[in-house]
Amino acid sequence: MKRLTELKDLRRMASTLRQDVIEMLVEAKSGHAAGALDLADIAAALYFNVLENFGPQEITNPDRDRLYISCGHTNPIWYAAMARSGFFPVEELKTLRKFGSRLQGHLERGSVPGIESSAASLGQGLSISCGSAYAAFIDQQRYQTYCVLSDGELDEGSVWEAVGFAGHYRLQHLTAIIDRNNIQIDGFTEDVMTKEPIDQKFEAFGWHVIDVDGHNIEHVIDACREAKAIIEKPVCIIAHTIAGKGVDYMEFDYRWHGAPPGGAETERAPKPEEQGKAALKQLRTLHGKIDNSDCC
Repeated sequence: MKRLTELKDLRRMASTLRQDVIEMLVEAKSGHAAGALDLADIAAALYFNVLENFGPQEITNPDRDRLYISCGHTNPIWYAAMARSGFFPVEELKTLRKFGSRLQGHLERGSVPGIESSAASLGQGLSISCGSAYAAFIDQQRYQTYCVLSDGELDEGSVWEAVGFAGHYRLQHLTAIIDRNNIQIDGFTEDVMTKEPIDQKFEAFGWHVIDVDGHNIEHVIDACREAKAIIEKPVCIIAHTIAGKGVDYMEFDYRWHGAPPGGAETERAPKPEEQGKAALKQLRTLHGKIDNSDCC
């Protein structure tokens, strides 16, 4: 798998992944747009820089880093990252949610290479990740376990059981990355159920907490490096993101949590039949900042 070290290349990869997400959702006519788009920078950082001993040729390597996606509904961005990493053909992305496709609406272990665990019911991924990190501790292995979870999942009691377990056993090779985009399917997170202060809650359970801009790839990479250097406790990276990042009519709007382009009518959005093209036009130029046409 190609490792990207230049920030410009990582940024272009993130833009490519966002375009893949839009094209997949338009073709499928269903799926979750907002979270998949805002996780693109984190996905690019993880797949193309952070994860070690990781890739299509490493899926049985006992020393590989483990990545668990708890928020399975954001699967378009992870399918895109896996395809661009060589786990399966990029052309297969257009089969998202199609009958008979390997790429269904939530991640499923065994469907395509590179998926560590199935994800459907929210709130389970951190517990699974704790098992992975605890196994590494017992076996005296040094691979890193990463878990990406949504802020809406913090409503689930199972998450806090896992947080307590990890803190108690001081799971030093466990890093949780919270997508703090402030939305969930029913509205803004603080209206549905208060989440804050997230940092103090994790710290109370014995975690080291790092706050980052989830769209600053360099900061995400630095936070992951810092997490690996923490040897006495688990680490929580709170990644502050903008829901629907990159598509102006979706940004900050919880109504795009579970809707694809063409699947919702909002005040800022073009006509449904024009939404996909409008989104791709923005993403292909990164609002005029980067010409992404020759990327990847």
